[in-house]
Amino acid sequence: MTSNVDDIAAAFQIDGQPVRGRIVRLGKDTVDPILRRHDYPEPVAALVGEAVALVALIGSAMKVTGRMILQAEGNGPVQFVVAEYRAGDGENDKGGVRGYAKLDRDAFDSRFGAKPPHRANIRELLGEGAFSMTLDQSDDMERYQGVTPLDGETLSDCAETYFLQSEQIPTRIVLAIAEAYVGGEAPYWRAGAALLQRMADDDARGGGEAAWEEALAKFETTGADELTDPSLSADRLLFRLFHEQGVRLAAAQDLDERCTCNVERLAAILSRFSAEELGDMREADGGIKARCEFCGRSYDLPDPFAGDHAAH
Repeated sequence: MTSNVDDIAAAFQIDGQPVRGRIVRLGKDTVDPILRRHDYPEPVAALVGEAVALVALIGSAMKVTGRMILQAEGNGPVQFVVAEYRAGDGENDKGGVRGYAKLDRDAFDSRFGAKPPHRANIRELLGEGAFSMTLDQSDDMERYQGVTPLDGETLSDCAETYFLQSEQIPTRIVLAIAEAYVGGEAPYWRAGAALLQRMADDDARGGGEAAWEEALAKFETTGADELTDPSLSADRLLFRLFHEQGVRLAAAQDLDERCTCNVERLAAILSRFSAEELGDMREADGGIKARCEFCGRSYDLPDPFAGDHAAH
């Protein structure tokens, strides 16, 4: 079992039973820079952090190279939150994550006032809307997307509904996010996620419904403080939960924060606009400025997108 605490995703299996799961721990190299880059109110930062942990939890189970995109959108102060997991490739074998939210500040302030709560549920933040998961394997293959209503009070509730309706798999998910204070260091954001699923019964795995109910009862004792505790590794947490049944943790997938924006991608997006629309975007010098909402990088794109392009 791995002893790494931060920035990993790993699968686990309950010994001899039709129950499997995954666990994700995010910290200084993933969720913290994502949230520090944006000046979100705390409940919105928590929503984005949980979305990033959730997409890493689901995306890291992909058997193919590509990316998993999670989006929740509604009619609330947070117009949408989007998070992405990108599988490792030949250049970087780590799984990459990124995410951001589009926030109507006036609507947020109107709803929550000058002192917003530390946390808020998705009904308060997103309102009514939809939750979607999109698997994008490559440019040559059709995307697969599953869409369900925003259901429940948390992103965990939405994801459980998604698995039940889209894949007919009984699933429980726990998400947590907090700022960690370690020694005299500056606080940093940490997020954790864990998933438990019932698999189909077969001759090699007994137990059936009784085994699922027993594992689920233990899993639901997982505390948010445990998922974000920098001193508690994934293997120790799983041992605490399932030591009586036996649990095997697979080799962990390392994760990092990764944005894939570049000049070519932005130019391709702008090429879809009409001449009139591009005219409205031009600065006084005739160039077009573009900013990546994920990482905050700004690009100067001279028309007609030829020659040198500067990013800063």
